[in-house]
Amino acid sequence: MTYNVSLGATYLGDGRCRFHLWAPLAESVAVQIVAPEERLEPLTRKERGYFQGEVEGVEPGSLYYYLLDGRQFPDPASRYQPHGVHGPSQVVDPQAFVWSDDSWVGCTREELIFYELHVGTFTPEGTFDAIIAHLDDLRTLGVTAIELMPVAQFPGSRNWGYDGVFPFAVQNSYGGPEGLRRLVDTCHKYGLAVFLDVVYNHLGPEGNYLAKFGPYFTDRYHTPWGQALNFDGPGSDEVRRFFIENALYWLTEFHLDGLRLDAIHAIMDRSALPFLEELAAAVKLQAERLGRRVYIVAESDLNDPRVIRPQELGGYGLDAQWCDDFHHALHALLTGERNGYYRDFGTLGNLARAFREGYVYTGQYSAYRQRRHGRRPHPCKGNQFVVFTQNHDQVGNRARGERLSTLVPFVKLKLAAAVVLLSPFVPLLFMGEEYGETAPFQYFTSHSDPGLIAAVRRGRREEFAGHNWTGEVPDPQDEATFRRSCLNHGLSLQGEHRVLRDFYRQLIQLRRELPALADLNLENMEVITCEEDLVLFVHRWSNDSEAGIIFSFSDAESTPTLPLPAGRWRKRLDAAEERWLGNGSTIPALLVSQGKMQMPLTPGACLLFERIKEAQAD
Repeated sequence: MTYNVSLGATYLGDGRCRFHLWAPLAESVAVQIVAPEERLEPLTRKERGYFQGEVEGVEPGSLYYYLLDGRQFPDPASRYQPHGVHGPSQVVDPQAFVWSDDSWVGCTREELIFYELHVGTFTPEGTFDAIIAHLDDLRTLGVTAIELMPVAQFPGSRNWGYDGVFPFAVQNSYGGPEGLRRLVDTCHKYGLAVFLDVVYNHLGPEGNYLAKFGPYFTDRYHTPWGQALNFDGPGSDEVRRFFIENALYWLTEFHLDGLRLDAIHAIMDRSALPFLEELAAAVKLQAERLGRRVYIVAESDLNDPRVIRPQELGGYGLDAQWCDDFHHALHALLTGERNGYYRDFGTLGNLARAFREGYVYTGQYSAYRQRRHGRRPHPCKGNQFVVFTQNHDQVGNRARGERLSTLVPFVKLKLAAAVVLLSPFVPLLFMGEEYGETAPFQYFTSHSDPGLIAAVRRGRREEFAGHNWTGEVPDPQDEATFRRSCLNHGLSLQGEHRVLRDFYRQLIQLRRELPALADLNLENMEVITCEEDLVLFVHRWSNDSEAGIIFSFSDAESTPTLPLPAGRWRKRLDAAEERWLGNGSTIPALLVSQGKMQMPLTPGACLLFERIKEAQAD
């Protein structure tokens, strides 16, 4: 099936606007224009519950509601809600914006280095425009793609974005659709791709009017956050159309380079043609039309390779997925935490397995889940897994939202950065991570319904009981919770914070510079564990480029014997050097290996060696 973006209010020029709505539950539908002057325009009923009409004398900026059998509601496909989730929708003319990114074609998957950020807490202003002043710093760091947490209209001005209720409308407090367009256009000037986190598994509770229009939801399934969307029951063809059009809308009208699909394990669908497969095919077709590289990245905790397998091999055909197992294996080693899902992790072998395959659990028994979990991700590639030491979930879904910088010492922050950025996967940084931001990232809301506010508070407390976290959980509704979560960019210029940022920059530069690191082929890698010394040795290669990487997770000095292949090796990175605020390195700049070497390592050691080619050695 071919999809075009047609739902909602489409400005046609010359004061004409087409309104297109799916409302099978209504007998009659009219557009109620409320500004600049009030008027009522009935729409014509079409097949399968659609209503449509072309209305004269409607300019961009006009405010309107739909009247369903006389009852007033905002447009489910509203492009802008200037007065919030309960107010009127606004007509927007996307052609009014003048783009300057005609030559932009996007990044290859191997080039992607994600930087996840929350618009509201990234700057004091909390707007798209305010982000622009930081783009040069991100480019200098080496980031190639910004990933925005959800920006679909949510209630109030403080929210992570997963309570969005108007999937097509850009959050008013962030700067609305024009602000997002300015940000994307400027990012492309800086050579930065822009990805957007979208939520297709549920809608937020406040301002959610979709059920008034049609069977968007189903009671056959349930999600942790509310009603499940109807992707396989009666009326599901039109629900699918709504969300597939939404994906195409972001990619087409905002020139986005990709989407991150939130928690696809909560998208319930037993169709012979799954919604996710249909979405991936529609996006791929649109990318070909646009002449740009576009990617769909899934968040999934299923460890199911069908998510990223090509459709011709029976998969959904999504381009990549977040890899929680890699995070959990690394975090458990760094912190020693074993509560909640971390009980399934904590050994060096777990991290080695994550390096080799992406997933740690590929069918073994999970004590946390109390069942077998996962499947071997064959024939998936390294560039299909996004890995991280931190993200909004892994920080914000801790009881007090602590970042890794407050959980482990500086030496382990360097180690964590190196493990992610020297891995054979696509790395993601969480805003502020690169300089060791100390502000927490806590869960915050600004709902207006007292009953909902109380329910959210109670739900957060109950959620953390299962992780055995103790202490008071910050009040999501308290504005101070939001304020505490705002970044302090000034830290990046000070002491350890400045050095850590430089360390990240150096790692990214080496990742690009050395072909053995830039090649994300999992077949071109050997991973060796020294369990007794808690040392991981990774040998990576691409054609005649070779790299040897050493990570020590021990809190004590050790001297493991490592299988460094025979030849001459130049040291390219040593986290123990004084310039990285280490105690000084004991490892020489040049090594000659006979196939094995004893290596004196300090606690938290991280070393990178590049093999000297024979012509260079001579």
